[in-house]
Amino acid sequence: MITYALSNKLVLRPPIESGQFTSIRYGERLAELGAVPSIGSIGDSFDNALAESTNGLYKAELIRGPTQGPWRTIEDVELATLGWVHWFNTDRIHSYLDDTSPDHFEAAYAAQHTDQPMVENQ
Repeated sequence: MITYALSNKLVLRPPIESGQFTSIRYGERLAELGAVPSIGSIGDSFDNALAESTNGLYKAELIRGPTQGPWRTIEDVELATLGWVHWFNTDRIHSYLDDTSPDHFEAAYAAQHTDQPMVENQ
């Protein structure tokens, strides 16, 4: 608790990151599947760096790209964003994936690991 300078009343201070939490059920479900969460602790710099990097790519490649726009309405941006996210997740070449697209990388992985059972959603 803190005290305001002009008052002697004690007040509760709101948490800095009030919206960030990981649900217990989410953690339990991952444990059931034997999966490891891809998130860090609250305020983890790795999560922030990934989000900022992706947001930077989005702005550079779509919003401010030389062949993009002009954006006349919010709907124009929303539709273009849907297309960009689909392209980014399926066709875009990623250096982390040995300069292949996610679709190609996943197909090659699946071809090499056909003997392993798939995890199914419940």
